[in-house]
Amino acid sequence: MVALRNYSRLSTRERWARVGNFLLDHAMVIIILALVVYIQARRPAFLKTASIVNIITLTASRLPMALGIAGAIILTGTDLSAGRAVGLTAFLSAIFLQKVGVIGRFLPNAALPLPATLPLPAVLLAAMAVGGLVGAVNGFCVTKFKLHPFIVTLATQLVIYGLYLSASGAKQISSLDARYTSEFVTRALFKVGTTSVMSYVLFSAIVTAVIWIIWNKTAFGKNMFAVGSNEEAARVSGVNVTMTVICVFMLAGITYGYTGFVEAARLGASTGTLGLNYELDAIAACVIGGVSFIGGIGKVSGVIVGVFLMQVIISGMTFLGISGNQTYIIKGLVILVACAIDMRKYLSKK
Repeated sequence: MVALRNYSRLSTRERWARVGNFLLDHAMVIIILALVVYIQARRPAFLKTASIVNIITLTASRLPMALGIAGAIILTGTDLSAGRAVGLTAFLSAIFLQKVGVIGRFLPNAALPLPATLPLPAVLLAAMAVGGLVGAVNGFCVTKFKLHPFIVTLATQLVIYGLYLSASGAKQISSLDARYTSEFVTRALFKVGTTSVMSYVLFSAIVTAVIWIIWNKTAFGKNMFAVGSNEEAARVSGVNVTMTVICVFMLAGITYGYTGFVEAARLGASTGTLGLNYELDAIAACVIGGVSFIGGIGKVSGVIVGVFLMQVIISGMTFLGISGNQTYIIKGLVILVACAIDMRKYLSKK
């Protein structure tokens, strides 16, 4: 009521200025909603149950990684190594969970002093540990050498990809154990109409809830936002900035390991292109969802919305029959527009 009274006291010019600012601040969401209306008019099947469930499941597969990158963005940084970390951990998950006795098995049964069949939790924890190690290296280099995360993660992206190619020989790892794929990650929980909702949707919801608790209910989460808002002020207030940055990147790496584990099972194989440009989609989703590159600003709910809207764009382009080459152009424009809107918000507040 107070807001309405204040609004009624504004002049016509001030009212239109507020409306204009609101439209500009939410331009990305408005554009996406207009795109949805256009696609639905052209392809009526776009908003049918099967399509919506598919978008939700794709959102679930990408959401944990996006939340990891969001933490780096909140620190006024980014993480370009995310996609390749996903590819590396997917490769590790696949080679340890190939079917026993498959011709050309990447790791013959006698190759390592390991049982032929490894427990799924052990492989998942190993993938998350490798991802966490990548994140710890990123965070250490950022804090120890005072380098911008863009440079550090660009370097580690290349190192990770080189390690992957050296270890895999660019081979596709397929014929995965059914325990890993259809019985665990892609097991149908229930159906919505004729479309199954996979178990990894539930797992991703759990991961998201854990990250929400870390961000909002722990001292670490408060320290993360404090460092992102003003690093020097956080240090004076007693925050261990070095450890906070390392832990944020480590948490991000853990989400990449989880995503790699899920993606290998979801796709049924690990390939050299798995994870390619995943980080770009995640960065765009974060900015669409209100995570700001100025630092210290971001919500889990916003990232969820951003990832969902990003998947809407990707699915919409598929429905319209837009080629892969043009898809890159559209994604690039989305990132540019989203970042421009974010910077406008920042400048308008100064």
